[in-house]
Amino acid sequence: MSKVVVIDDEPFILMMIEDKLKRAGIEVVALNESITAVEVIRKEMPDLILMDWMMPEISGLEVCRDLKADPELKDIPIFMLSAKGQEEDIKRGVESGVAKYLTKPFSPKVLLEVVQEELGKGT
Repeated sequence: MSKVVVIDDEPFILMMIEDKLKRAGIEVVALNESITAVEVIRKEMPDLILMDWMMPEISGLEVCRDLKADPELKDIPIFMLSAKGQEEDIKRGVESGVAKYLTKPFSPKVLLEVVQEELGKGT
C-alpha cells in the first residue's frame, strides 16, 4: 500500500485530502503543522508528500528545502499545494525541488489523479 504524508494547516482541506486518498486505498499520515514535518517524514518514509506552502510555523517551501538537502529524504516527491499561484511562486517552488505545483482551490478528483499517477497506480 502506498503511503502519503499530507501537511496542511486548514482542517477542511486536510480532511478532504485525507478522505479522498483513503477511499482510494492509499495510507495517509496527516499533519496540521510543519514544525515536526521532517521528523515525521523520516519516521514514515512515505512514497509522496503533499504540502501547503503557507504554514504558520515553517513554510512548506522551507520544509521542502530541508527535505531535498537530506540524503535519505531527497528522492521523495513533493507536491506543493498553495494559493500562491503566480508564475514567480511556482518557479520558486520548482527551484526548491517541488515535483508538482497545484494551486488552490483544486479539484479533489484531479488531485487524486495526479497522486495516483505519481504512485504508479493510474486511474
